[in-house]
Amino acid sequence: MNRTPVTSSNIAEIGYESGSMTLEVAFKSGGVYQYYDVPETMYQSLMQAESHGKFLNANIKGSYRDAKL
Repeated sequence: MNRTPVTSSNIAEIGYESGSMTLEVAFKSGGVYQYYDVPETMYQSLMQAESHGKFLNANIKGSYRDAKL
């Protein structure tokens, strides 16, 4: 999956695959997580958020199935 670098204190890159509705987040600490069944509108909101980390914590973590890669 292609990921886009973002300006964040904790997140390095964010990727999204619309066909499978999979969001992928690469953290600066080295961990990579995938979140499943995430609507594309949620991905777009994440990318436009003033703070990617705060948005991820408030709207995605705990709301969608996830797995550490």
